[in-house]
Order: sequence, then C-alpha cells, then structure tokens
Amino acid sequence: MNITKKVMVTIQEAITTVTTNTNKLVKPTVKPIEKANGYLLFEDILSPINMPPFRQSAMDGYALNLHDSLTYMVIDEVKAGDGHKPALKPGEAVRIFTGAPVPNTANAVIMQEKVVATNNKIELAHNIDLEQNIRPLGEQVKQGNVALKKGTKLTPAGIGYLLSLGITEVNVYKKPTIAIVTTGNELIEPGQTLTHGKIYESNSKMLLSALYSLKFYDITLYKVEDDYKQTVNTLKYAVNTHNLVLITGGISVGDYDFVGKALKEIQVEEVFYKVKQKPGKPLFFGKKENTAVFALPGNPAAALSCFYVYVYIALQKMMGFKTTNLPRVTAKSTSKFIKKGDRPQFLKAIYSNGNVAFLEGQNSSMLQTFALSNALVFIPETVTEVNIGDEVETILLPV
Repeated sequence: MNITKKVMVTIQEAITTVTTNTNKLVKPTVKPIEKANGYLLFEDILSPINMPPFRQSAMDGYALNLHDSLTYMVIDEVKAGDGHKPALKPGEAVRIFTGAPVPNTANAVIMQEKVVATNNKIELAHNIDLEQNIRPLGEQVKQGNVALKKGTKLTPAGIGYLLSLGITEVNVYKKPTIAIVTTGNELIEPGQTLTHGKIYESNSKMLLSALYSLKFYDITLYKVEDDYKQTVNTLKYAVNTHNLVLITGGISVGDYDFVGKALKEIQVEEVFYKVKQKPGKPLFFGKKENTAVFALPGNPAAALSCFYVYVYIALQKMMGFKTTNLPRVTAKSTSKFIKKGDRPQFLKAIYSNGNVAFLEGQNSSMLQTFALSNALVFIPETVTEVNIGDEVETILLPV
C-alpha cells in the first residue's frame, strides 16, 4: 500500500465503495427488551398471547345485552383489571370503564355521554350496533401470529408493543464494537493545564457523542503518541478486536504521520485514500477481514463531516439497515455562497421548513459553526455560486 500515489476518488465513488465493502454483522445477541431500542430483530417475533387478551371496552360507559327497548337495568360495575364476569340478561347493563373486560354476555358498549342515568336505570339516546365500542379478542395480533417481522428496527413504540405481549427479551442483530484511536503529541485532555504548543483533544469525545446519539455504546477509546511502534501495536489490537475502527489524525504524509505505514504493516487493505471534497480530503477507508477502518482527518469539523457522510453509512450497513444514508432533501437557499476551487464542498447550515441558511466559519478546523448547524449542504463540483432562492441538496443531521 502506497498512500502517496493513489488518485483521489469522487464523493459518490467513496459512498458506493463504503457501502459495498462493509459487511452486515450476522451474529445475534439477546437483549432485555428495555435495552433493545435501535436494534434490528434477528428473527420473527411470534405473539405468545392474543392482544387484547379479552374483549375490551374502548371507552367509559355501559356494556349492554341488547334488546328492543332503549331502557336498561344496571346490575353491576366492571373496572379495568377486574376478573369477575357478570352475566347479563337481555335489557341489562353494567357500568364499565376504558380497558375493562367486557362480559361475555354483553354485545355492545355505549359511551356514558349517550345515556341518561337514573338510579339503577339508563336511557339510551339512540340504538347502537352489535359489538360497537368493543375491542375484539386479538384485534392487534392473535396468539401465534407474527407480532414483528425479522429485520424490524425496534423503537420505543415497538418496545412498548412487545412488552404488552409479555415479551421480556429479544434476539437482535449485534451492534458493532467500535474503537476510536486518537493520535498526536500535541493533544492533552481537557482539564489539564494548557501549555505552549499543546491543544485540547476533542475529536474522540466528539465522535463518542455522535455514536451515543445513534445508540452505539460498545466503544473503546485509545490514545497514541506520535511513535511508530506504539501506533502499530495499538492499531493492530484495535483492528483485531473491533468491528469498526475510527482513527483521527496521523493519516497525512508528514514525518510524524505514522497511521498509513502502520495500517500497511498490520495488513489493512486500503480501499481508498483521499476524496475529492472539502472538507475532509485526507480520508482513508480500508478493511481487514470483517473490520472496517476509517482514518479521519485530524481537523475536527472535517472529521465530523466525514463521520456523517461515510462512517454513518458503514454503521447502518453493519446493522443490516436497508436505508444507509442520512436523509437528504432539496431546500431553498436563503444565503449566497461562492465556491473557491474545483472540489465539491459540504457547508454547515441551518435547515428549517424547506429553507436552509449557510453559516459563517466553514474552516475545517472550526467547530463553533458546526455546533450551531443541523444540516450539511452539498455543493457539487460543477456549481461555483449559490444565490438566494437556489435549490440545494441538504443532508439532515441527527439531533
């Protein structure tokens, strides 16, 4: 691997290459249902019960055994959670509440606003139909039927649904184990005294936060000095023990940039190095067996841009998601912009209601602008100027 002689790939080539060279993780893992948010089901979930498990009242009112008159005798009351089963004769009713079991001898429920109650009698405002306002047994799902299909992404609603069926754990696709490797002698931890020539390290925790927001939690951080042997040993361990390795800094060709040489020594296959884009030109993507490796630019804004455009795709592919890109919309620009150079560019921006505004301070080393943005606007190679009212492709960032 000679990273100095490779031709830059285009953005689309890079996206396609990441997609085709990242493998889905095929091993399942068992998760408690309350911790399964964001996972994909590894198998169909069959319902162990009918839901609802009994005929259920859809509202507060009266359960009736219908007859020809609009007058009914109220003989009992059934609350949610009651287990008794009063027997109704034609013309009899029971007071009932939303979610309560409807007696087997009742065949309709009328809402309380539609009756006039006097002592133990009620007078209906009008006739009602058989089974009206009754949720039938198994209306949502019947026992033994598929409750959720394999490959369904679990959401809070899905988790609530499975819990309502009495399911406490699920088989899901395993999420990737992730290593974040930070390189550079100039980096010190926030909280330490900042001396001349040093800067606070932010990339690792920034990427950690981005991963947490996407519900990836099995993450290990590594710090490497600008030392070749240490770089080789750390990267070798990270690549051999994780599904995804993110490296920040050290991928250029300076005297103390050892990442490229180290990746070659540990036999990581280079898929591409350098993308024709701004920011983030010095982006490396490689693989070793089923482990994907990204060497991100050291500049924070460039590293985060590459994370959202490329690493996000690899994460979704590993999880087995069919849609791997962040959402893209066409928005109307409320700003003017003149692009310098021939590289396509990603601009930090604020998107709202179909409009998008470019932010000041687009330098790849600056995070202040990124901190305010909720979108990246893509400016193609062929576009040199954007005017107010022009339509632009906009990538919506996770919030």
